[in-house]
Amino acid sequence: MKKIVFFTTVVTAAAATAVWLAVPAGASPAAGPAVTGTEHFQFMTTSTSFSPVSVIVFGVFTTAGRISHTVGNVDTLAFPGGTFKIAHSKGIGSTTVNPKTCLVTTRQRGTYKVFGGTGKYAGISGHGTAHLSILAIAARSRGKCTMTKPPLALQLIVRQSGPVTQ
Repeated sequence: MKKIVFFTTVVTAAAATAVWLAVPAGASPAAGPAVTGTEHFQFMTTSTSFSPVSVIVFGVFTTAGRISHTVGNVDTLAFPGGTFKIAHSKGIGSTTVNPKTCLVTTRQRGTYKVFGGTGKYAGISGHGTAHLSILAIAARSRGKCTMTKPPLALQLIVRQSGPVTQ
């Protein structure tokens, strides 16, 4: 499951993957003083290709979007009115594979940092903790579980929270 391990690393500190903020509809960064508070992010996908990954952000701001692209440990999140980036730490945790059922369970935690906003997210900053959970069924090859093929089924959820300033 090289894809799961890679995605876990990328999303986890955010990953998750943390993640995610937004400004209320119609708001503008120039419209008033900076807003600071706790923001919660939830990333989710059931795609065995790990794309698309949707994100819902709530707390100080509420919006929905998606990961538009990933480079290394940095995801770019796209929302109506702008984007921002989230850098993820390397996740810490475990992955287990049941050799009889091919059930794959991954649990990791990490940290994330928010930066690089555009549009109504210009100037956004923040950080926090992330928790990643993956439940998948690995493909079989010659009667054994294999991690070199995409999984047969996948559920990936990343929950993040921490302070944000916009």
